[in-house]
Amino acid sequence: MAEQVNSLEELGQVAEGTVAVAEPVAAPREPVRDALGRSYATGKRKDAVARVWIKPGSGKVSVNGKAMDAYFARPVLQMILRQPFTVAGVDGQFDVMATVKGGGLSGQAGAVKHGISKALQLYDPSLRSALKAAGFLTRDSRVVERKKYGKRKARRSFQFSKR
Repeated sequence: MAEQVNSLEELGQVAEGTVAVAEPVAAPREPVRDALGRSYATGKRKDAVARVWIKPGSGKVSVNGKAMDAYFARPVLQMILRQPFTVAGVDGQFDVMATVKGGGLSGQAGAVKHGISKALQLYDPSLRSALKAAGFLTRDSRVVERKKYGKRKARRSFQFSKR
């Protein structure tokens, strides 16, 4: 516990460095795993919500009961899913089981990526710094802007006719 400084003399001694004041040290993060050795996290992007479980394995990824390349046919979406593993340096070491609802394929891929990143840092807290530096632990808050009344879309107006 840190000592409280009550007078100007004590404050001067602390500033000079003659009196050492103990600073609180943050407790190291503990791994969060269930009875089966899995870590669970929820990822979100746009309107998509992904529930993700990871466990040590051979690198098999299944989304809604299908293989990753069957569910996300586009190579760009598959690359998005692999990004957390490459950044953390654990390619092919974890099996992923994810269920996704809502949104389109792009939003779902982003949601699974967010969920994988959160689950990885819960499984092994030492991976947190790399994932956080890459920005994978932050939820992308950009969503579709709502349509306004008197407009055609969110910002697009009807064509103006002078005559």
